[in-house]
Amino acid sequence: MSEEETAPDEAEKKKSKLPLILGVVLGLAGAGGGFFAVSSGMILAPESAEVTDETAPGDVPAIPDVAFVPVEPLVISLRAPAQSKHLRFRAELEVPSSFQAEVEKLLPRVVDVLNSYLRALDPADLESASALTRLRAQMLRRVQTVAGQDRVNDLLVMEFVLN
Repeated sequence: MSEEETAPDEAEKKKSKLPLILGVVLGLAGAGGGFFAVSSGMILAPESAEVTDETAPGDVPAIPDVAFVPVEPLVISLRAPAQSKHLRFRAELEVPSSFQAEVEKLLPRVVDVLNSYLRALDPADLESASALTRLRAQMLRRVQTVAGQDRVNDLLVMEFVLN
């Protein structure tokens, strides 16, 4: 009698797994189809800009009217706990061409600000992996304060060597 009672229970367990498996398979198929539809742009795609007569698909955008003003190289002596003894730094300022002469007149102030900032840094700040990105942003902010926000677009680091 005990064998007959267990047989219907096993049959019920097997029947209950089929809807679960079908649900998982259909869920995965739906997720895959949804991913494909979104990634291919079939749904939720940004509206494409219509091509006008002024810009053909093969046109290359014009290069902005900028000039590069070189900043004289700086050699900074680092403090004692550093692995390196000196930092050699060279940069160029990206400025609109109309402000090139004005920014060149302010180069002594720019060099002073950069020199003061780099000397105040801890050696550990210079040796970290993300140092250059953070330092570049800080130096650009200081240069824009000296020269004017609209006069300097960017600071390009040309040389950053620790020895």
